[in-house]
Amino acid sequence: MSGKDDAKLSVVTLTGMVVGSMVGAGIFSLPQAFGKATGPFGAIIAWTIAGIGMLMVAFVFQALAQRRPDLDAGIFMYAKEGFGDYLGFLSALGYWAAALLGNVTYFILVKSTLGLFFPAFGDGNTLIAVATSSVLLWVFHSLILRGIRQAAALNTVVTIAKLLPIFAFLLLVLMAFDWETFRENFWGASEAGLGPLASQVRNTMLVTVFVFVGIEGASVYSRYARKRADVGTATVTGFLFVLALMLAVTLLSYGIMPKEELARLRNPSMAGVLAAATGPWGAVFVSIGLVISVAGAYIAWVLLAAEILYSAATNKTMPKFLARENRSGVPANALWLTNIIVQVFLIVSMFSNYAFMLAVAMTSSMILVPYLLVAAFGVKTNLQRNGALIEGKLNRTETIQSLVALIYTAGLIYAAGVKYLLLTTLIYAPGTLLFFMARTEQSINIFNRLEWIIFTILGVGFCVVVFSIMSGYLVI
Repeated sequence: MSGKDDAKLSVVTLTGMVVGSMVGAGIFSLPQAFGKATGPFGAIIAWTIAGIGMLMVAFVFQALAQRRPDLDAGIFMYAKEGFGDYLGFLSALGYWAAALLGNVTYFILVKSTLGLFFPAFGDGNTLIAVATSSVLLWVFHSLILRGIRQAAALNTVVTIAKLLPIFAFLLLVLMAFDWETFRENFWGASEAGLGPLASQVRNTMLVTVFVFVGIEGASVYSRYARKRADVGTATVTGFLFVLALMLAVTLLSYGIMPKEELARLRNPSMAGVLAAATGPWGAVFVSIGLVISVAGAYIAWVLLAAEILYSAATNKTMPKFLARENRSGVPANALWLTNIIVQVFLIVSMFSNYAFMLAVAMTSSMILVPYLLVAAFGVKTNLQRNGALIEGKLNRTETIQSLVALIYTAGLIYAAGVKYLLLTTLIYAPGTLLFFMARTEQSINIFNRLEWIIFTILGVGFCVVVFSIMSGYLVI
């Protein structure tokens, strides 16, 4: 597939992968998420920080796509090239896990939306909700097995379809926008429980990470691009478009209802905002839009999840069985493993009282390590005066961009907090079994000295989390 021009993906399709990956469940939950944490002023600061930070990450992907065209499936290959096999593996595993958890949030939010009209679905984690989600999961699975290019084309169509209700929401809310309500909400500190501005902004940072996850969609599919330059173009174009959408949805909602009411909305909170602006039919309209949006985002994310496993396996970072393709050129084993684990998480969601928010936070936390390593590799690439990498020249603009991206992603890890960072060890530590399998297949040493230290830290973190959960000190 990758050797034929007619099987390659155009810049439009690649941009659709980026937009389709980012515009999913998250945008429909923004009014409530920001209403809980801050007002318009804090939201503007948060989106400015997130916008600049993630734009720098996008620029790093763009620059690396041009400077290192030999590294396909960049988000994990950059980590492997720059920092060794195990960190490359952890980057691939973290990205894959983030994709899994993201897909779980999609299913939960769709069923929670249906719960507005059919109480049996509850908040998306009841037995009937999980059973319905499971059926949809395997229907999508069978469709994707028919071909990557066909699924990517379907994603482009669905991406266009799901943007229409979002644009309609923005137009209708703009028509009902009340400046007095917006002004009263502006400073975000009029009620008890909201801390200083810096704390308000910090409380929104993981939300902004979650909605921007997918920015690397074109990079992951770089091996399918018609032209290497299309990868960077699609990444930056898609990001700027989505940033404008997210900012508009957040700020316009503050002009419809008081912040404390926004905070109490159930998700998808965009439905409650539009209902307040136009009447009950608004909730139905947004709910239909969410179902379309999530369907498209799920297609994009399950493709990305399978692709990252396949690429890691072909580069001998994952076991070779994950590199097997079916007759349609789909990495079938990787897809099967991906959706089996999604199924497991869907079942587990029945036992968590806040399954959606837990999955959101875990998705954001899991993706931080891959983003951090990409930014670090960008810094390393620009500072290393190796002719093969940068032709003996130091590009100051790219160096600054990669440094800002590194500082931003490191700051996000701090903002995530200790709890969710520890929870990631529940995936990183046992997931290392796949690395053991890959190294054993190649009959080479599993770890070097530094990698043993990293694995030991992950193992200790895993034991601490398991003990804390069993002892009741940590509730998930």
